[in-house]
Amino acid sequence: MNTNPTVVLVHGAFAESASWNAVIGQLDDHGIHSIAAPNELRSVAGDAAVVASLLAAIDGPVVLVGHSYGGAVITNATRDTSRVQALVYVAGFAPDTGESIGELSARLPGSTLGDTLMTVGLPDGSSDLYIKPELFHQQFCADVPADVAMLMAATQRPLRDVTLTDGSGAPAWKDLPSWFVIPELDRNIPAAVHRLMAERAHAIDTTEVAGSSHAVAVSHPDIVADTIRAAVKHVRQ
Repeated sequence: MNTNPTVVLVHGAFAESASWNAVIGQLDDHGIHSIAAPNELRSVAGDAAVVASLLAAIDGPVVLVGHSYGGAVITNATRDTSRVQALVYVAGFAPDTGESIGELSARLPGSTLGDTLMTVGLPDGSSDLYIKPELFHQQFCADVPADVAMLMAATQRPLRDVTLTDGSGAPAWKDLPSWFVIPELDRNIPAAVHRLMAERAHAIDTTEVAGSSHAVAVSHPDIVADTIRAAVKHVRQ
């Protein structure tokens, strides 16, 4: 079996796999192999099952990384601590059993996401949620250049509304070491909620990024990559 950890990166809502590009480049510079996993953004259990299928195909240990809603997915994607050996939450949800991301984001004041959303009806009666393009920059990625924000808004992938109320299963962070990256000026998930989740997960390390938006992997890929590298080093040791 390969003993060198593979980093699996799971994007969140209103983003897509390319949001990890700069982080992937920095990891590669340090000889760390990574994969940006598909995240369908349809339901917590369903999305977690898709990621779990990818994990099962990887030879050797895994460091599993989730951004935003992707944090809820990685929380539910593994119970196999012989394969996944560390979790990294990058502005990510880390729900406990039965908690939903909608409830968590509203637990403490600070999120302005609800006021920026638009809905698109789906054939099954549910809806896709998008951030209105004209509000995307200020809501999601205020600390990236305007031209980058424009591309991110145009390529955002929608979140199905049922994910807001899906209850989490038993959380992997109770059995695995975790690291958290917390953006100071996150307008989707309040920093205070991130701190609450990191504290109850007994995170090995928590890094707060001054002035950062929710899109911290785009605006501060060096800090995110350094945190992932610390998790990889922990697994190697």
